[in-house]
Amino acid sequence: MAIGSWLISVLGALPETMTILKQSFCTNREIPHFFCDLTEVLKLTFSDKLISNIVVYSVAIVLGVFPLTGILFSYSHIVSSILRISSDRGKYKAFSTCGSHLLVVTLFYGTGLSVYLSSIATLPSRISVIASVMYTMVTPMLNPFIYSLRNRDIKVGLVTVLSKMVPLRESVDARLS
Repeated sequence: MAIGSWLISVLGALPETMTILKQSFCTNREIPHFFCDLTEVLKLTFSDKLISNIVVYSVAIVLGVFPLTGILFSYSHIVSSILRISSDRGKYKAFSTCGSHLLVVTLFYGTGLSVYLSSIATLPSRISVIASVMYTMVTPMLNPFIYSLRNRDIKVGLVTVLSKMVPLRESVDARLS
């Protein structure tokens, strides 16, 4: 499974890398990004971007839209199974778990595909940076957080910390007034 995943990622990156190598760039340009995202690099080229955009869209469809379609198909089966549960409490518990996971999947694929499929529309760099941070850093950190919230001790600790922060904020606001 790991070798197959690695092979798919290499085969997905290879066409994009080959198209970037054929582009011509100015020597003194800076990418206003926290990493060299492909769409940001393509914005700096002087060459014709048609072939590069076709490659980016093709790879995004193969590596993004097809897996997302499979995920949504499997979630439709999960939802139909949950609806067959007789108890309301069981339905609520199952929907709360699946809902948080579906939110993370939507956040990941929504921001990732928006960055890669907006290369022609050229989003403002700040929006592109925020979307890139969402799919590269925020969504991987959300999964452990979601799993830890299923633990009752973590929930109690989080409520305790948040309740201590509210009086602290009120005292700071009172001092500033």
